[in-house]
Amino acid sequence: MTFGDFLAAQRKEKGIIYRDIAEALGLSIVYVSDVEKGRRNVFERERLKTLALLLGLTDEERTLMYDLAGKQRGEVSPDLPEYIMENDCVRYALRTARDLDADETEWLKFVEELKRRKG
Repeated sequence: MTFGDFLAAQRKEKGIIYRDIAEALGLSIVYVSDVEKGRRNVFERERLKTLALLLGLTDEERTLMYDLAGKQRGEVSPDLPEYIMENDCVRYALRTARDLDADETEWLKFVEELKRRKG
């Protein structure tokens, strides 16, 4: 699934037209249509936040939207860089995992441990 596929599905499911999105994001209808069709780059973080509110996305849907946006841009998901840069230990953990070639199983174990602590 691409960001455009996600946007199209959410927009149609919620009965939202291009004009609604364009007005909320301060963009042209053509620009929004081009993003949906993959002809333009995905919106930046602030516009994605506005879009999530307009579409009434759940936390899971919002996370998927950010992941698809980051993937399309070839960047880290737009909701993460600020958190990463504000936390030295996060950068350290990411570099350590990279240097030790941590695999998916190790990361999933780490995530599960964090979830258990939460509650």
